[in-house]
Amino acid sequence: VMVTSRMNKIFDIDENNFLVRVQPGVIVSDIHRRVEEKGLFYPPDPASSSVCTIGGNVGECAGGPRAVKYGVTRDYVLGLRAVLPSGEVIQTGVSTAKGVAGYDLTRLIVGSEGTLAVVTEITLKLLPKPEMIKTMAVFFDSMQKAAKTIAGIMKEATIPRCVEYLDESCLDLVKDTLSFGLPKDIKAMLILELDGNVSSVEKDADKIKRLCYSHDALDVLVAKDQTQAQKLWDARKALSPVLYKIAKNKINEDIVVPIDKIPDMVHVIQEIQKTSGLKVVSFGHAGDGNIHCNIMYNKADEDELERAEKAVDKLFNSTLDLGGTITGEHGVGMTKLKYLEREIGATQIELMKGIKKVFDPQNILNPDKIFH
Repeated sequence: VMVTSRMNKIFDIDENNFLVRVQPGVIVSDIHRRVEEKGLFYPPDPASSSVCTIGGNVGECAGGPRAVKYGVTRDYVLGLRAVLPSGEVIQTGVSTAKGVAGYDLTRLIVGSEGTLAVVTEITLKLLPKPEMIKTMAVFFDSMQKAAKTIAGIMKEATIPRCVEYLDESCLDLVKDTLSFGLPKDIKAMLILELDGNVSSVEKDADKIKRLCYSHDALDVLVAKDQTQAQKLWDARKALSPVLYKIAKNKINEDIVVPIDKIPDMVHVIQEIQKTSGLKVVSFGHAGDGNIHCNIMYNKADEDELERAEKAVDKLFNSTLDLGGTITGEHGVGMTKLKYLEREIGATQIELMKGIKKVFDPQNILNPDKIFH
């Protein structure tokens, strides 16, 4: 295992050119804090931003809630300094807004899960810090209504910077951490966040509020201050660890489907829960169709293990049938290796193996990940 946690320097923040140059061991929330002190903004914000490193984000092409409006890590990596398995050092990309000289090795390395090179320095694009942020919680008495509202928001209103959803099981786990009481009969909650200049945010918030009520929302709560907004996000970001209150083990999959297929995917997840007899908890970045589906089970119980594995098969097959992908930001690694060919086919896998061989002929970087 190669650990880069000591490579944790933020070299410089270029306010004139909207760039920051960092080492891979820098914690992502530290980047957020440092650039925002200078009136700048780095949008990617994974749920684990307080502990995850930018190098890990580059390796997996992490996204997070803001991806619906701003995109994912690869959209902000302008250049990399990286070491090849041979020991050669390469500098990829540019420090400019545009650059198309040669193949885009930067984007090839971003999301390659540590299989092609060891990244030692990253140049990130920044944006101006938004003038205003408004956070809203929307409550529904059915998951289907929430799912249809998401599609409605993206189609008829404006594009929020975040559209997160929590199902009933999630709400049971986090309700005590919220700063407000939940409406009776609540089955789902959306967390919506808008940003921009004051007048446009206020106008868009009113538009979204009306749209949510037209989709039978039980209530729409607008956070009265940053403290209340932070409580909402703290509850959302606490979900992954508290899931273990339900069962000893979980299979956490991050499928993505087209936005208009979210209601269909919600139905599939509910069916999987019924047929498997296992608790299936779902939440995620619904604004871009990225659903984190957690199948809760006890892996020491052979029967539960078998049912969980069948549930994953059903989840992935249904995702692909709906035109989606088996992973939006967690990557393939080892656990999804057997499913990859179902999505991309044997020909593309052979091309990828060829690329891996050019970079790493001795197969010393993260061997047996993504494909054999």
